[in-house]
Amino acid sequence: MLIARRADTRARADFATWKMMAKLNGLSALPPDAQGFLDGYKKLLDRMSEAEATEAAIAEVYKSYYLEMGGGGNPPDVRTRPAEPVADNVTAFRRPAPKPKKAGFFGTTAVGGKRPLPVVLIFACLVVVYVGIKFYWR
Repeated sequence: MLIARRADTRARADFATWKMMAKLNGLSALPPDAQGFLDGYKKLLDRMSEAEATEAAIAEVYKSYYLEMGGGGNPPDVRTRPAEPVADNVTAFRRPAPKPKKAGFFGTTAVGGKRPLPVVLIFACLVVVYVGIKFYWR
């Protein structure tokens, strides 16, 4: 089952990459097997919708990767199908839980959550510097 999941993940990622490269006119840079899968995808688009053709093409790539990775027989179905079609893909915004407030400068906090102690220390230092300069100039 691990091989199947890896093959499916790789197939979906590779096919999406190949499809984007084809849209960006980079088809010639792809390996020959990728070009073959994309040609098959284009043929499937003539017969079915884009979503169905994409899933069918990914299934073919998945089978190829499953055998390449050492899987034997038919690859198992690893994708879970949604029970009902998705009508809306918008997710409601949730605010993160509020973080606990940190303690103040010396482990205490004031009532309003402010830290008055550093302001007092700064003011005291300014007074000391002012007084020191006054005495120095006399």
